[in-house]
Amino acid sequence: MLTKAVIDHLQQKVGIGNVYHEREDLLVYGYDATPETRGLPDVAVFPVNVEGIKAALAVCREEGLSVTPRGAATGISGGSAPVKGGMALGLTRMNRIIEIDEENLTATAEAGVITVDLFNAVASRGLFYPPDPGSQNVSTLGGNIAENAGGLRGLKYGVTRNYVMALSGLLYDGTEFFTGGKCVKDVAGYSLRDLLVAAKGPSGSSPRRLSA
Repeated sequence: MLTKAVIDHLQQKVGIGNVYHEREDLLVYGYDATPETRGLPDVAVFPVNVEGIKAALAVCREEGLSVTPRGAATGISGGSAPVKGGMALGLTRMNRIIEIDEENLTATAEAGVITVDLFNAVASRGLFYPPDPGSQNVSTLGGNIAENAGGLRGLKYGVTRNYVMALSGLLYDGTEFFTGGKCVKDVAGYSLRDLLVAAKGPSGSSPRRLSA
């Protein structure tokens, strides 16, 4: 159980309305759509920007907490269930579509953007984002990437992996990373992007750019 001083510090860094620590609140962040897989986090934190994530991860390191990134919790591989307790790190409040680049046919978005919202946003520009998981009305892009979500259109157009061009994120130690870019041909060095897509578990990835 975290001390009041730690909770107060988190609330100061992330916002009092973005930190949940009462048991009745934590219960709903202990499971996802995976049958018979659940846990109970010590705290649930919902940052609204990268600085908030950095502050949350700093607390995890200081307190020795595990961290489980969480989107809309529609996955069925147990990736967003905090089975070891620790911190449930919700990314649903990082839900901005940062850019729709019509010239390069790309979109840049935060992890918490709802899948269908990206589809509608690019469709309004005459563009098309093919992946259509059955949960697209509630699932987030970050979760789609972690699970390599597909859908019926995947038979013709491919799944999420085929449309992720770049990712940025944070490691547990606070290191920020960037991989990929807007270039279709990007083959220099290791493909960390492909390592992160479909990782399923709590990789800590924070998606920023996808093709549209």
